[in-house]
Amino acid sequence: MRRSKKERQQLLKQKINENPFITDESLAEFFHVSVQTIRLDRLELSIPELRERIKHVAEKQFDTVKALSLEEVIGEIIDLQLDQRAISILDIGPEHVFSRTKIARGHHLFAQANSLAVAIIDDELALTSKANVRFTRRVKQGERVIAKAKVINNEKERTKVEVTSFVEQELVFSGEFHMYRRDLLSEGEKGEHEDRN
Repeated sequence: MRRSKKERQQLLKQKINENPFITDESLAEFFHVSVQTIRLDRLELSIPELRERIKHVAEKQFDTVKALSLEEVIGEIIDLQLDQRAISILDIGPEHVFSRTKIARGHHLFAQANSLAVAIIDDELALTSKANVRFTRRVKQGERVIAKAKVINNEKERTKVEVTSFVEQELVFSGEFHMYRRDLLSEGEKGEHEDRN
């Protein structure tokens, strides 16, 4: 269906509001126009390019990761409310894929989700005790994976974190992570973990 410029621009605005991390290439594909047309539309609508939108989201105030250093987080955290929710972005590059097929190795998607589940914990020590995960579609080089974590249960012994990862609006990975935290470990276990580090 051919849309007028006005209709396209209204829908473009809506799509970027729904998903600020959508690429110009994906928008061009969706609207069946050139990437140049999308860029011109964005300029007319005063919508910044993707890098600026990500930077803007990342500059918003969010909590500081406690359980690990930022270098240990796989992907870039752009939102974090400790013991509540978190979001990270991972751009799949040549280092993440099998060289022949250009399909992402599963352990990178798992690592992004697992490190986000650790990062969300409001404690200096958080350990994954169990994880139930599902890969729902292949992820290819050049795609951007957005992982969203939320705490779904805070019990005496563990915190349960649900992580869902998307490319565009399509689910590519889901997992449930059972996390132990320092204040839930017995004194003996604390000593053991500290000796190992």
